[in-house]
Amino acid sequence: MMMTDEQGKAPSNPDDPVVRRLVNETGITQMQARELIALLGALSWASLLREAQILTAGKR
Repeated sequence: MMMTDEQGKAPSNPDDPVVRRLVNETGITQMQARELIALLGALSWASLLREAQILTAGKR
């Protein structure tokens, strides 16, 4: 179970499995993934996916 380093800070490890999975499954950048995790936490995968999909829809 991954959590943010400190409240309000995104995981700093670029090899963080949650960051990597979110990037691979949605196509967002690592920076965007880290920001979403900092905002929503790493425990709510459904929320992370929803927000990442909103970000990718905005690119179209």
